[in-house]
Amino acid sequence: MTYSDYIGRFAPSPSGPLHAGSLVAALASYLDARAHHGKWLVRIEDIDETRTVPGAADTILHALQVFGMERDGEIIVQSQRKPLYEAAASQLGALLYPCGCTRKEIADSRLGIAADGAAIYPGTCRHGVAAGKQARTLRLRVPGQGEANETITFDDRWLGPLTQHLASEVGDFILKRADGFWAYQLAVVVDDAEQGVTHVVRGTDLLESTQRQIYLQRMLGLPTPSYIHVPVLRNELGEKLSKQTGAKALDLHDPLGELVRAAHFLGLPVSQSTCLADFWEQALAAWTERFGIAFTARF
Repeated sequence: MTYSDYIGRFAPSPSGPLHAGSLVAALASYLDARAHHGKWLVRIEDIDETRTVPGAADTILHALQVFGMERDGEIIVQSQRKPLYEAAASQLGALLYPCGCTRKEIADSRLGIAADGAAIYPGTCRHGVAAGKQARTLRLRVPGQGEANETITFDDRWLGPLTQHLASEVGDFILKRADGFWAYQLAVVVDDAEQGVTHVVRGTDLLESTQRQIYLQRMLGLPTPSYIHVPVLRNELGEKLSKQTGAKALDLHDPLGELVRAAHFLGLPVSQSTCLADFWEQALAAWTERFGIAFTARF
C-alpha cells in the first residue's frame, strides 16, 4: 500500500476492554486515516499505571483485529517511555516549577472551575513553595496578561474554531503528578511528536486538553497536529460512557452490529452489512463524503 504523509493514531488506556464509547473514537480515527491513505498507529496510554488492568492491552488489541482494524507500525506503550518525558520536561527550564498545593487547597481558592471540571490553579507556588510545605507536583507556567500564547486558538475539523485563555480558564497545569507519574498532557505531546502524528482524532471528552497541549508543543518546539473531536456516547445519566461509569465490554461475537451502531452515532448513513468488507466500504465512502476528502482508499 502507498501511504500519504498522514499519520493518525488510536490511543486507548488499558483500564479494561473496549466499550461502545471507545469504539466510536477508534472508528473515527481509523476511517480518517484510511480515507487519507494514511497510517493508523496504535498506542497504549498507560502512563497512569494505577488504572492499568493486567491483560487489558492484549484484550483491546484482539478486539481491534476482530473489528477489522489493521494497525500500521509497532505498538507504543507509554509506561516504557518515561526517559523521553523526563528529557522533554528538562527542556522547559524555568517554565516548570514545584507546587505543594493539595487539590482541596486549590478548590478552596475559589478561583473557578475549568471546563473539564478541574479547579483553576491560582498560581500559589509560582514564586516558591511556602515554608513548611513540601513539593508534591510539577506545574507548567502559562502566559500572563499580554504575553505571547496567552490565548490559544485552533480550528477543529468537527467543531470549528475554538479559543481558550490559558491563565483564566486553566491556570498553570500539572506535568508531573503527586504520585510521581508524568501527566497525560506531557506524555501525549511527546508521543505524538516522536511518532510523527499529523492528525489527532478523538472524543470531545479530551477537547479541553487541546489548547494546553498546543501550548506545550510550542514551548517544546514541536509541530501541532490537525485536530478533530467527535461526540462521545453518554449513559442515561448524561455521563460519558466509560469503564468508570459502568460501560459494558463490546460484543465480539457481533462485530458488524457494534460497528454499525458506532457509525450511526457518528451520523454515517451505513446500512446493515453482511460482512466486514461491506461495512468498511460503506463507512469509508460516508466519511469521505462528509469531510470532502479527495480520494477513497480501498480495504
